[in-house]
Amino acid sequence: MLVKHIMKKNVITLRPEDTISLALKSMKENKIRHIPIVNDHHILVGIITERDVKDASPSIFQLELKENFLTKPIKNVMSTDLITGHPLDFVEEIAAVLIDNQIGCLPILQDRKLVGLITETDLLHTFVKLTGADQPASHLEIRVPNKPGMLAEVSSILLNRRVNIASALVYSDTDDRYKILVLRVQTINVTLIIKDIQSSGYQVIWPELPENAK
Repeated sequence: MLVKHIMKKNVITLRPEDTISLALKSMKENKIRHIPIVNDHHILVGIITERDVKDASPSIFQLELKENFLTKPIKNVMSTDLITGHPLDFVEEIAAVLIDNQIGCLPILQDRKLVGLITETDLLHTFVKLTGADQPASHLEIRVPNKPGMLAEVSSILLNRRVNIASALVYSDTDDRYKILVLRVQTINVTLIIKDIQSSGYQVIWPELPENAK
């Protein structure tokens, strides 16, 4: 999946000369935590976050200083050392960038101009959709040998039962000789499917059948 498919395109922006007070008001009214700062040509020059304001703000006991602080321009506190992405970047690569750099959002640029914004929340929603967790389905975890063709073989078992796969993920087992297939299948009763999988020589880790169903 590409970033352009999930990024926010109608991004709220401000100018460097706008006040910190306006930035805080915009964050509160729009329930956001990050605002890209652009110049008159819509070229990204910075970003302001709740954290930037908090770190730069005087103590709550210094009321006069705090009032003066809020009237200062955003350019005084905005971050300018920015990491950015491109609409054609892969979502999983962008997720790794956010994690590695411990940041909560990534401005998306094309021809130096801001065209979108992607946040941790956007990535979380995407993960939910990719795993099919937002749709009614049953969850299966199957331990298979770490060799080519295992997903196809297990899928053929489901095909014989005419059961559709909503999503499929693969992750490594603690033993390098095996992989774990995580399937969400569009059926409620998986008892017969589990028995078929076990009869084919694979271990079903989840769910475990009750003793009287084995």
